[in-house]
Amino acid sequence: MAKETVANLDWNHLGFEYHDLPYSFNEEFKDGQWQGGTLTESSTLTLSEAAEVLHYGQEVFEGLKAYRTKDGHINLFRPEENAKRLANSAKRMLMEPYPEDKFVEAVKQVVLANEEFVPPYGTGGSLYIRPFLIGTQPIVGVAPADTYTFHIYATPVGAYINGLAPSPYTVSNYDRAAGAGTGQAKTSGNYASSLLPEIEAKKAGFADCLYLDPREHKYIDEFSGANFFGITKDGQFVTPKSDSILPSITKKSLLVLADDLGLNPIERKIEIDKELDDFAEAGAMGTAAVISPVGSLTYKGQKHVFYSEKEVGPVTTKLYNTLYGIQEGDLEDTHGWITHVK
Repeated sequence: MAKETVANLDWNHLGFEYHDLPYSFNEEFKDGQWQGGTLTESSTLTLSEAAEVLHYGQEVFEGLKAYRTKDGHINLFRPEENAKRLANSAKRMLMEPYPEDKFVEAVKQVVLANEEFVPPYGTGGSLYIRPFLIGTQPIVGVAPADTYTFHIYATPVGAYINGLAPSPYTVSNYDRAAGAGTGQAKTSGNYASSLLPEIEAKKAGFADCLYLDPREHKYIDEFSGANFFGITKDGQFVTPKSDSILPSITKKSLLVLADDLGLNPIERKIEIDKELDDFAEAGAMGTAAVISPVGSLTYKGQKHVFYSEKEVGPVTTKLYNTLYGIQEGDLEDTHGWITHVK
């Protein structure tokens, strides 16, 4: 595959897809220690046919973005939180955690090496960064690996779903992750299990599906690739608390910003049968989407419309503008969330 060139890119119509950029980062773990990482021009990994990751799914990954500011600088948003979450996911999957300080430095190296591919300010695009950690030891019996590869690639992206435009969603009859399972780890198996329900939802005309808790199917959990939040009719920011959903960095940040905005935020169980009609607005939040407004949610054959199916609610708009404004450098970062790459 030929390497991507800037000349081939339409910054205003990037979509959310892979581009093979000039540089990635790679480091191996073997003989009980990390061997020292480096930038590489190779975007291909070579694995044994018996590699752990191919058969037993010992893999974890992250997603974060680099943003171009109005003055041409490049911002990362809370990369130390991604480093921490990758380490926690690795521990759950019995993998050797990648050192958190080295994680942040490696991300910076990849961004700087591919600097020309960070989309210009005002296009709505960003440089999406995908660090991942995989078990590479050839294994036949079920057991954790002793060797690992940590790798980071980057790709310029546009909006993940529809940007800040309301979309219809539906509640799935499937489970995203098992109770007491790997729901809190960012591991590929959780996403593999969501592929069928997501495709079925899209074929039925929905943007994605919302999952309920796997134990009782009573409480709201999350979407296939984003967390849920609702704004109650009395103006409170509410988001689910569950042991089976991914601890979202976007959610963690929005809980703080919602408090700044006087929305009395709370993370708690949300009983879908009793509380769905209490929300005046709702949204999906995550690194890829930032915030995607939920125009409607279909549950048990009934469509529940929130603020509007065509217009974004005022509170959702304010939250999005505040978070995105900080990420792009247009608003003051009063919480120390921004890491300047250059």
